[in-house]
Amino acid sequence: MKRREFLKTMAFSTSGLLFLTGNGWAAKALGEEKTRKRLVVVFLRGAVDGLNVVVPYSETVYYSARPTIAIPRPGENGGAFRLDNHFGLHPALSPIMPLWEQGTLAFVHASGSPDSSRSHFDAQDYMETATPGAKSTPDGWLNRLLEVLPGTRSATEAISVGPTLPRILSGKIATTNFTLNEAGTRPTPLDRPEIQSAFDRLYTGNDPLSIAYREGQSARKELLAQIAEDMKMSDGGAPSPNGFAGEAQKLGRLIARDSTIKVAFVALGGWDTHVNQGSSTGQLANRLTGLGETLAALVQGLGSAYSETAILVMSEFGRTAQENGNTGTDHGHGNVMWVAGGKVRGGKVYGEWPGLSGNELYEGRDLAVTTDFRELISAVLQSQFDLTVTQLNKVIPKAPRPSRKIREIVQA
Repeated sequence: MKRREFLKTMAFSTSGLLFLTGNGWAAKALGEEKTRKRLVVVFLRGAVDGLNVVVPYSETVYYSARPTIAIPRPGENGGAFRLDNHFGLHPALSPIMPLWEQGTLAFVHASGSPDSSRSHFDAQDYMETATPGAKSTPDGWLNRLLEVLPGTRSATEAISVGPTLPRILSGKIATTNFTLNEAGTRPTPLDRPEIQSAFDRLYTGNDPLSIAYREGQSARKELLAQIAEDMKMSDGGAPSPNGFAGEAQKLGRLIARDSTIKVAFVALGGWDTHVNQGSSTGQLANRLTGLGETLAALVQGLGSAYSETAILVMSEFGRTAQENGNTGTDHGHGNVMWVAGGKVRGGKVYGEWPGLSGNELYEGRDLAVTTDFRELISAVLQSQFDLTVTQLNKVIPKAPRPSRKIREIVQA
């Protein structure tokens, strides 16, 4: 193993708290930022079934195409929550209905990538780089966002909760990857005094590797201290054993307390429902219950900081309009994106609805995409961070200009 790789394994192992990447480090400057606006991206890996999340209950063809997995109409047993005269919300998502009712949650239906890939790997890559169809893009759009944002660079400007650094945060700017559960605070070899002392003596210079080591150790100690503080609150701050809600709440509190955090990313899996998907109950419903609890806990953790935060929920593509022979759904095309936050003009389903009739379906089988996912991302970034056109073009290259209706979602 090379010396640099060994150092990363010891100091920034994903089995510990941090995995730090990037081409440089700078000292953290708490309280220097003039704004506390933040963006949280939640990626649902596996292609969630948007047609059963935001249900087109007024379309008869929806029920004929899904005889066993369709969500009943509002008012029926196990029925969807009524959002408007056309759409309803899966009943398992009751924890986020208060956000809808207070007008800070919106959906954009028939949204997604213009690329037709039904490969999870390719579609996720295209969404995380914001360059559909281009496999050679070297960095993720959240990392490019950090490049154009003003202020002193910090290793914790962008944080990701999970075992590995996601594609969306790969790039030139240093970012932090960690877990918020007990495994994330488990001691690493470098926490043993004799080993840490040896490494401290070894990396005392001003070379890039020594600087990376010292900054990484400093960031780790600071975040460990913050998490330890959280664990003293509300039943020890332990995450729920049945879901991600406990970690989401701690993430929200961490974002609210640390003014240097501008971007956070969370990936949640298990949405590839080819078999026994279920309807109001069952496999998908169980996962949506956890997702609803997770988002509600995140907002609760943010507290008053929610008013300055934007939350984007996205997935690589949707599912087929018709259920398959295994009472599940296969890889599709169009989906639904979610956006929540203090500046969101919510309580509304946005987007141009194409319909589910045979001649309206993409390739005769899928919900069509009428809103490019980059439109919503661009609108949110412009509103949240006051990006110039030049900056936005660097973050989301060759993106279509957001339509007036999409811009309305986040206009004050």
